[in-house]
Amino acid sequence: MGEIAALLTSVCWAFCGIFFTSAGKKIGAFSVNLIRLTFAVILFFITHLLIYKTFIPIHATQSQWLWLALSGIIGLVIGDSFLYQAFVYLDVRIPMLVMASVPMISTLFAWIFLNENLHLIALFGILITIIGIILVINDRRVPAKNKTPIDRKRYALGILFAFGGALGQAGGLIFAKFGLQNDLPVLSATLMRMLPSLAAILILALFQGKIKHTISIVKNNPKSLANIFYGSIIGPFVGVWLSLIAVQSAYVGTASTLMALAPVVLLPISKWFYKENISRASVIGTFLTIIGVAIIFAG
Repeated sequence: MGEIAALLTSVCWAFCGIFFTSAGKKIGAFSVNLIRLTFAVILFFITHLLIYKTFIPIHATQSQWLWLALSGIIGLVIGDSFLYQAFVYLDVRIPMLVMASVPMISTLFAWIFLNENLHLIALFGILITIIGIILVINDRRVPAKNKTPIDRKRYALGILFAFGGALGQAGGLIFAKFGLQNDLPVLSATLMRMLPSLAAILILALFQGKIKHTISIVKNNPKSLANIFYGSIIGPFVGVWLSLIAVQSAYVGTASTLMALAPVVLLPISKWFYKENISRASVIGTFLTIIGVAIIFAG
């Protein structure tokens, strides 16, 4: 059950990226993140009420709220904003592959900030992961069918934004480590990350005058709103639940590795549905990245 749930989680991450990429190219990364967090908070409010009989975790400590709020702002606001901007510049497959480096970055952060021991096997896995990502991001020889040649500046910016997203998510995990204390339920912790994140992005949108702009642009792009809604259900909601089942029912290393297979899931989707020409270097690089992630957890 755990392994099946982990595989289904990776499928959720893949399709979630497709929905958010489609919406981001139409209405922009900021609007996608604002609407996505709104949908996700509503869904988790309802779920938390059904399971724990309260809208929010009323028994959580101030310390837990602080750490999880910081975790959410770094990971869900800053990190995901970078990731969705990468979706605007690039096809979904490459940013999702770069996000496969999150376990590698998290391992390094935990070594530096949490004094968690880093085994030589994990170092070898990090090296393999880096080689795999470099193979893919350097392979720009074959543009997608019926598309204009790749703009090098946009490509470079997309890669930088994708790595910014990976750094944000990895940093968010480190702060979450401090907040997940005293057996705090993961569902409650997820809601405690999302609420401050939504508040932060709403305040930012208010000061930048983007709330009216977001409402206006969504009215003119109802299909984008539908894509964000579907992506919010598949990713932050269903994906999170499946990931919890996976971690509960399987070894964490096995579950985490299987959940990192989204780039592999996206290979045939990019080929058959988006008519993207996938080179041999991209295929090898993708599988090297996944192998590197597996080695990290083995270590």
